[in-house]
Amino acid sequence: MLTLNTSDLTPIELQNYLQYAIAPRPICFASTIDAEGNINLSPFSFFNMFSTNPPICIFSPSRRVRDNTTKHSLENVLQVKECVINIVNYDMVQQMSLASTEYAKGVNEFEKAGFTMLKSDLVRPPRVAEAPVQFECVVNEVISLGDHHGAGNLVLAEIKVIHINEAILDENGRIDQHKIDLVARLGGDWYCRVTNDNLFKVAKPLAKLGIGVDRLPHSVRFSKVLSGNDLGMLGNVEHLPSDEEIDLISTHIEVKEVLDATIGDITNRERELHELAKKFLHNGAVELALKVVLL
Repeated sequence: MLTLNTSDLTPIELQNYLQYAIAPRPICFASTIDAEGNINLSPFSFFNMFSTNPPICIFSPSRRVRDNTTKHSLENVLQVKECVINIVNYDMVQQMSLASTEYAKGVNEFEKAGFTMLKSDLVRPPRVAEAPVQFECVVNEVISLGDHHGAGNLVLAEIKVIHINEAILDENGRIDQHKIDLVARLGGDWYCRVTNDNLFKVAKPLAKLGIGVDRLPHSVRFSKVLSGNDLGMLGNVEHLPSDEEIDLISTHIEVKEVLDATIGDITNRERELHELAKKFLHNGAVELALKVVLL
């Protein structure tokens, strides 16, 4: 494993390693305005939500690595403590990238990138009409993290008004993760798209107390078939099945086929049972899979 001391790396080298490794990152497409009324629109991938009550997002217009200059967005929020955080989806990603061009101060990136300005309800910066979600925010604080090349400036933005395109809502009025078609930032020129093919769910262990991987038998924990993800699913069940439940699973048609085909062959039996359990896990039948590996 390559081990690096950050003090030995140049800012450009650090930027490369960090941005490729800490990914994907959501994109804050921030519209801001200065004291003279000049509008700026710029994307930032140093961005996330950090509080629900109060609703706080933070994005960071970092000092430029190459020449240590600051960005117009930072200068604007220091003058007018308001912004709109527009969420980026796939349909607008190329225009969003164009808006990141370092145009001169006073140039409106809405016009350069071909976006439509919408008047905000509460704050002075306009919204991006094409964005599926728009957050009108007041800036509570700007925290400088340093004055060197690449140093961040944390903009603590409190969300006051939320606008949502109804086309991305499900039948319950909630944002449908399949419909919003989000994109995220990776390293260099790379992005990723959240499509139906790469969406998946992981059951949160909040309402129950999982037994943990350490409660699983040695043969299961060190299986040559089951992955770490598989073990995580098995360890998230609330309790081990009873001996009676385990014995009963031997009558399951697929389990019985494995047992009958591996009579007297303990090694292959364990492997084939683990492969069958892996199939059940893939289909979401976690408790069934657990009984199979405990046979």
